[in-house]
Amino acid sequence: MREEENKRSSQSSSVKRFFKKRWVFPAIYIASAAIILTGVLWYQASSSNTDKYDYKSTDLAGKKNQAPAVEVNKGFENFKMPVAKADEAVVKMKFYDFHGKAEDQEAALVFYNNRYEPNQGIDITMKTGETFDVTASLSGTVTRVEEDATLGNVIEIEHDKGIVTQYQSVKDIKVKVGEQVKQGHVLAKAGLSLFNEKAGTHVHFEIRKDGVAVNPTSYFEKPLSTLQEEKVSDEKKSIEAPSQKQQENLEDLEKSTDDEQSTDEQDGSSKSKENKNS
Repeated sequence: MREEENKRSSQSSSVKRFFKKRWVFPAIYIASAAIILTGVLWYQASSSNTDKYDYKSTDLAGKKNQAPAVEVNKGFENFKMPVAKADEAVVKMKFYDFHGKAEDQEAALVFYNNRYEPNQGIDITMKTGETFDVTASLSGTVTRVEEDATLGNVIEIEHDKGIVTQYQSVKDIKVKVGEQVKQGHVLAKAGLSLFNEKAGTHVHFEIRKDGVAVNPTSYFEKPLSTLQEEKVSDEKKSIEAPSQKQQENLEDLEKSTDDEQSTDEQDGSSKSKENKNS
């Protein structure tokens, strides 16, 4: 009996010593608070009904909105030369500039069907004279793919409302209407056209705003926003073929040029004959 009483007294004294320590009660309070808080959170989570909320996508971002996404940085792309190897490209015929010099304007006239027509784009060839890849000058949507024997087939890409690029004198076309293309995407191969046979294997490239052709070389390495902000002058809106009198003057000029070339060729052949005889 005494042994049991001694054990009980020793246990109670050790418990009393334990509770006398300063950190015991704060630890008990903190643990109790943590248990109570956990219970409250668990009760709230189990009692909340998440089914009453509709998390389905709205028409703005859901499947009902089928409109293609528009690239934010598309307006900041710079117009590029529409060829894969721009460093090897040559501008065979320039854009007809109303403010240009007379000789430059004459050089930018295409003679077709017994008439002179102002060149409304630029004609690009390679130094080697061989065919080459024609690429998208700017990202956009293909809106026209047309076979045309005179122009040598046509591809048209829309980049913004009213702003398009056009590629003529192409073959082996690799895109179709409605296709989204990135800048530098291969569209076709350069080919020939009846409209400008003198250019040989080339691509005729145009940039148009609201149906009016602008000088492509003025926008290379410039963003689309530059053309968006520009107002097309009334002068550019009235691109017409030269008048009848101008046509006659140009024909006379071409004849005189051809006569000079034939004379030079005759002189060269006669000189070569003299050299052979001597």
